[in-house]
Amino acid sequence: MSSGEFSGKVALVTGGGSGIGRATAIAFAKAGAKVAVDDINQETGLETVALIQAEAGQAIFILADVTDENAVERMVAETVAAFGRLDCAFNNAGISGGSLPGEYWDSEIFARTVAVNQFGVFYCMKHEIAQMLKQGGGAIVNTSSIAGMSGAGHPGYVASKHAAAGLARGAALSYATQGIRVNAVCPGAIRTPMVQRVVESSETNRRLIENMHPMNRIGEAQEVADAVLFLCSDKASFITGHPLAVDGGYLAR
Repeated sequence: MSSGEFSGKVALVTGGGSGIGRATAIAFAKAGAKVAVDDINQETGLETVALIQAEAGQAIFILADVTDENAVERMVAETVAAFGRLDCAFNNAGISGGSLPGEYWDSEIFARTVAVNQFGVFYCMKHEIAQMLKQGGGAIVNTSSIAGMSGAGHPGYVASKHAAAGLARGAALSYATQGIRVNAVCPGAIRTPMVQRVVESSETNRRLIENMHPMNRIGEAQEVADAVLFLCSDKASFITGHPLAVDGGYLAR
């Protein structure tokens, strides 16, 4: 299964049970990494591990809720216990927050969205960086969004995705001389189960989502995975603190 680029390295992927997380976990394994797959959905997380192992890759599943700091600390510890180190972390677990007009100022939805998308990323970075400092370096990528570079979306989503990019920038500056690079990816509409449900709900919705992007199509999870692996690779050795748009030109308008 291995292409060798990440041979001998260990990658942790949160939200690895489906969509962008699954595509990235599989991509890391194909490139030779040992992969820890985290998700709150045990069934889909184990499916990702099975897909990796079916191609002779090495992977484990860890059931951890990123809103629980103790669970995140355990997740990192279990990764290191299984594979000896942590070289790459993709903090991808997230939720979409509200979508209906009446949910725009819903305080409970806002709090839940920020808990997962912002505090979850913060907890992950805190414990991942602590491990990476012990071993002399590593690379981290946070999942932000086009909403993290614009105002598109509900308040909790926009605020938390700006935070995911901001946390990457701040940590990048703090650890730039200690061998730790921290970046973010900012996807547009990507063909994940969530987006696919909207696309399939009506022809109007499909065209609306496609037309968001100057390329006039929906992105694929593999395209985001490729960007994550690039940012974690030695090819990106002089890149840190950068929010990389993977958006078919959305933010260029």
